[in-house]
Amino acid sequence: MHHHDYWFELGSGRTRLEIYAKAIGTHGLVVIIEGGECPHIGAVALAQPRPSLRDPHRNSATTSVLALLGHKDDEVARSVAEELARASGRVTTVVAGIHIDQASQEEIAQFRQLCAQAARQVLDWLASIHA
Repeated sequence: MHHHDYWFELGSGRTRLEIYAKAIGTHGLVVIIEGGECPHIGAVALAQPRPSLRDPHRNSATTSVLALLGHKDDEVARSVAEELARASGRVTTVVAGIHIDQASQEEIAQFRQLCAQAARQVLDWLASIHA
């Protein structure tokens, strides 16, 4: 595996996630988040870092999202893409596909937590390859 690729797993059982990240040059990042019982592509988010409109000294991001009909992956794709773009300064694409049948509120909360953890782990990896 090339050092500009990173693959890892988080969670277990029904709430297991697989995450693949690839640094594209010095300004781009692609992240694929798949999980649950049937991996698929549910949504794609593209986030562009920019100075915050409220405070130009802080980073923010402008994000566009495409979602497939009947899929709720857009929330995950948007939040992870925005966080990664804001924190890394890279144009970030997140492809998300997470599905489990009859997900409980607890499982949904767990997925949200795991996705936030995934974002932190990708940021740590990016810092390590540019150390």
